[in-house]
Amino acid sequence: MRTGKMANKLTAVSLAALMVLTLAACGLGESNGNVIITEEEDKKVVNLFSPMEKTDPNAENVARSAFDKTVIMAEDKLGVDVAYRTYTAEDYQDKTYDDVCLDRARNNMDDIYLLNPDVVQVLGEEGKLVDLSDLACVDNLREVVKTANTVNGKLVAIPQEVVAYGLFVNKDMFDEYNLELPETPEEFLECCRVFKENGIETPVGANRWWLETFVFAQGFADMYNGGDTEAEVAKLNSGESKYSDYMRPGFEFLQELIDKGYIDAGKAYVSEAIEGEGDDFLAQKTPIVMAYWGAANTETAYGKPDFNMQVIGFPSSHGQMPVVPITGFGIGAEAEHLQDSKDLLDVVLSDEALQVYTETNKVISPSKNVEVECIPALKPLNDKIEDNVYVLASNAGLKLEQWGNTCLIVRELLNGSTVDECMAMFDKLQEESLNK
Repeated sequence: MRTGKMANKLTAVSLAALMVLTLAACGLGESNGNVIITEEEDKKVVNLFSPMEKTDPNAENVARSAFDKTVIMAEDKLGVDVAYRTYTAEDYQDKTYDDVCLDRARNNMDDIYLLNPDVVQVLGEEGKLVDLSDLACVDNLREVVKTANTVNGKLVAIPQEVVAYGLFVNKDMFDEYNLELPETPEEFLECCRVFKENGIETPVGANRWWLETFVFAQGFADMYNGGDTEAEVAKLNSGESKYSDYMRPGFEFLQELIDKGYIDAGKAYVSEAIEGEGDDFLAQKTPIVMAYWGAANTETAYGKPDFNMQVIGFPSSHGQMPVVPITGFGIGAEAEHLQDSKDLLDVVLSDEALQVYTETNKVISPSKNVEVECIPALKPLNDKIEDNVYVLASNAGLKLEQWGNTCLIVRELLNGSTVDECMAMFDKLQEESLNK
């Protein structure tokens, strides 16, 4: 279970914001309150709470998002209208999307919720979400999705896409110095050494949110690729194993990157995702950054570089490793329109609808039957995931929330804390989770 406010603050900034981008939403728009509520009185309605800006669910719009298209399919098939209840907090730093989600779900204010990983975990533990395992669409889900969103044996959330993180690399710069794309931490460090010695001031462009991807790739490579995942999760949940033992190699790796000047810790500590390192990457001043799959598809991020860009996995003992945090749609355990909500999700998450969503947004589908025709730059990352090679950065079956807590402890490392001090933070968080 999530401990303290660490993960809540982080996730609202990174993953909730990411969901807004991937759903082609306006996100944090102008409003006079925390939510806009739109609902028609005389029709059968399912209430959906999400970060999407949409005040009129029936408005004609030629630029409907991929999500809107799947909702229309469900509305037409079921005769149900979806009323969008939308997060538009003006001062979101004081009341995050996660805060609002928790409050609304605990008070049974909506039917369906689009949830970040840590909120899936908390609400699942509290019994506030319905078990979705009886939906027909579940038979088609990738195992990674079911693993990530199962709490106490119940599948409590399902996403429309699998968000994968990878290393975005300037292949031309690697070729210039006769470097192979790195597979292991040792190979990655050697590439950075060569770049540094050839005048590349900062080989790795970093921000304050996503350096934890290196930690997950190294810490959980064995667990999710050949290990007994279920047994290892049980040991972590009982306290028999320590999170700090998993996290230490990745933190030591980051410390070495900092010590050798391969990462600018001071800049990373204050930089927002993409905004902090994006310009240098596109200007070919730095050869390596980290980002999520969708950043390769958008003109506002890395969609049109003037060089050969490749997106690969993070270095690990198992080679290049994608890092995957899973979000998802959940239904309130006491939803007013429970059956209509389940029927709606079954359509929205069907292979037919996911094919539409995937083709529109060019993302990885949660269904093993739906493939994405990705751009060439994304093929290395996509091939790994298709081969079931990945690590989870969010697993609702683990009592201690991973994504948010790890990110914020990485920030402590950037701010000068030692690796041992960071490991003590994990030990403390794990102890607190065991006492709940």
